[in-house]
Amino acid sequence: MTASQKGFLLGFLGVALFALTAPVTKLATLTPTFPGLPPVFISFGRAAAAGMLAILYLLVIRAAWPSRVQAFRLILAGAGIVIGFPLFLGLAVQHVDSVHAAVISGALPLGTAALTALWMRERARPAFWALAVLGFLLVVLYAWLTGEGGFVAADGLLLLAVLSASCGYVLGARLSREMPPEHVISWILVLYLPLTIPVSVLTWPPGEVAPVAWLSFAYLAIVSMWLGFFAWYRGLQLGGALRVSQTQLAQPFLSMLAAAPLLGERITPLSLVFAAAIVATIAVSRRIR
Repeated sequence: MTASQKGFLLGFLGVALFALTAPVTKLATLTPTFPGLPPVFISFGRAAAAGMLAILYLLVIRAAWPSRVQAFRLILAGAGIVIGFPLFLGLAVQHVDSVHAAVISGALPLGTAALTALWMRERARPAFWALAVLGFLLVVLYAWLTGEGGFVAADGLLLLAVLSASCGYVLGARLSREMPPEHVISWILVLYLPLTIPVSVLTWPPGEVAPVAWLSFAYLAIVSMWLGFFAWYRGLQLGGALRVSQTQLAQPFLSMLAAAPLLGERITPLSLVFAAAIVATIAVSRRIR
């Protein structure tokens, strides 16, 4: 198996693990009728829990300390994947179902590819960018059609989550050229512990929390926030960030499939049509790069 093929397989594994993030976040989130966890606690708490596991991992393998320049870049990447993405997503799923969030996340591979081309100097043809804009417009149209008479505030939060994740993915991919990809996410989480631990303590849920919410939180901390990135960043390193980022095209479908049994949400024909259209746009763009 070639490095490129391994990269695609690992990239797809990462995407499959991340695809559960939206429905599992909704499953863990506090609502007026469900004793779950506050969105801010989920965002910072999962990073704090994963960060403590990362400390043990880095100590066991005796990982080298990052340089000052690398530490600064790690902090920048963490602003997207530790703070921005989980916080914006957690706030958004209080107001929209996870199927809706999954389709909006169809903009993620386009955003990742665009930032990869910009920051990692991987060139793409003009037709690629035309399709990237078309894919984004499809996301905007879906948000308009499924909102309550138009756009809802949650759509803006979801797009901010997409932008945050794209930035964190690309910055992490750049760092994976300088250090083992598994170290990248681990150091990011450790560097953010001085922030994530205090905020987690301050936002700790005061009342009773349903067991399923804590189980969901455990998945978000261990898999979505940490182990999933082992596969994802390694895949980006081996297969090339611009190419492997396109494996994210499967994420909306996987998220929808997970939302049905986990949350009892209905997958509407409109959601399937738009998810398929977004995937088709990205697939064609990959062929003409």
